[in-house]
Amino acid sequence: MPVNSPITILLADDHAIVREGYRSLLSKQPDTQVIAEASDGADAYRLYKEFAPDVVITDLSMPGLSGLELIARIKQRNDKAKILVFSMHQNPSFARQACRAGALGYVSKSSPPAVLLNAIREVYAGRHSLSTDIAQALALEKLGSDASALNNLTGREFEILRLLVTGATPEDIARTLSISRKTVSNCHYLIKSKLGVASDIELTRLAIKLNVISLLDLAGVSQSG
Repeated sequence: MPVNSPITILLADDHAIVREGYRSLLSKQPDTQVIAEASDGADAYRLYKEFAPDVVITDLSMPGLSGLELIARIKQRNDKAKILVFSMHQNPSFARQACRAGALGYVSKSSPPAVLLNAIREVYAGRHSLSTDIAQALALEKLGSDASALNNLTGREFEILRLLVTGATPEDIARTLSISRKTVSNCHYLIKSKLGVASDIELTRLAIKLNVISLLDLAGVSQSG
């Protein structure tokens, strides 16, 4: 790539107003160019295959295919893909799972614009980048936290946990993640075993305690249902 060519970017976020904010910010930078936008993970993956951007910026919570699954699929297709997560989730477990899936950077949406811009350039250069709040949360977690229980889960198990506690059925999860219902059931059993819970009610309580999901999330699910 010529030295003066801008960093091409694919934006994936289900909120149009957030994407507009990204686009406005990045259009003012001489070294960045948004070449594609997606409102869900499936569309983002399709656009990644079509445009092959230098950097993918993705949210984690999107309808259907989530950001975590999107990262995994892109990395499976191209292990050199450069992905930056820009998310409202400040729980260090989300950052850890995103990095395990293959993201090079993780920036919380509460960060100043300069932090996002710096992270894009760091990730493009192949370096890891975390916003300060996420780096601090990860450091504190290492000192001891109940959330360390989530570290025993694989990326796939973490994603299934997130979907289970938001009310998705095994059939829904299997369809979303393109896996069999039996795989979902097996993972469901392993998740409860690894987290030391015996029922789905206990699993949901633990998910709320560990900030995998909030009571507001559950309220939103019940209202939409």
